Amino acid sequence: MPSPTPRALLTGLGAAAFAVLAGCTPHLGTAAQHRAAAPAVADDLPPGPAATTAPAPTPTPAPPRQLAGVGPQTLARIPQQTSQVVLVTGRSRDSSDATVVLYLRTADGGWQPGAAWPAHNAKDGWTDDHHGGDLRSPIGVFTLSDAGGLRADPGSKLPYHHSRGFHVGGRGFRGEPLAGSFDYVVAIDYNRKTGVSPLDWTRPMGESRGGGIWLHVDHGGPTHGCVSVSETHMKQLLATLDPALHPVVVMGDAASLSR
Repeated sequence: MPSPTPRALLTGLGAAAFAVLAGCTPHLGTAAQHRAAAPAVADDLPPGPAATTAPAPTPTPAPPRQLAGVGPQTLARIPQQTSQVVLVTGRSRDSSDATVVLYLRTADGGWQPGAAWPAHNAKDGWTDDHHGGDLRSPIGVFTLSDAGGLRADPGSKLPYHHSRGFHVGGRGFRGEPLAGSFDYVVAIDYNRKTGVSPLDWTRPMGESRGGGIWLHVDHGGPTHGCVSVSETHMKQLLATLDPALHPVVVMGDAASLSR
């Protein structure tokens, strides 16, 4: 018998066999069987619970910002009503290099920092027991009540005493000229009477405890006990420090402030 042709072979196998060769499902049956085996469509399913959207998680509020590097003992010395802090952080106990940051209290009780400014403090660093001539800046929290300077008031919110008594000459510890250092000053209320000119030399704790500790214009080197920043930053302090916000300076070397 002659061999069947390919067409005859396909005809003899039928459509079902052809489907197998084409790679389709191997289960063969009638159209009714296929309909019975087909998965149910959505209309065939019983109604389920209505879809719900999970509520978005409530974001956890960020904790209030604190005064960088300031520990609990130092924080406790800041008056409750204070809303402005000039934070002076010395590099180390015996260093004359420091950084100044002006902080403003926020509505949540935290502190918003401004820019960090380079500064100088006393030649030999910092002390908890300042005495006149020790060439160290006093560590502590001190109010800021009065300002002044050789030059006219640039717009100070603090009471400002304009006087030629702020003239200074000579040279600093690095040979730098001191002229202009007291063009603008803010008195730090260490061993001084408040509500008067920074030039008032009343010493409530006695002459031996020193005084005349100011924020003033930087002359490019260490001070005798004051803290100095650039003229631009002194003007910014004068324009910002507000008696109604009870400003203070928090000052010392980093290790001491962290207590």
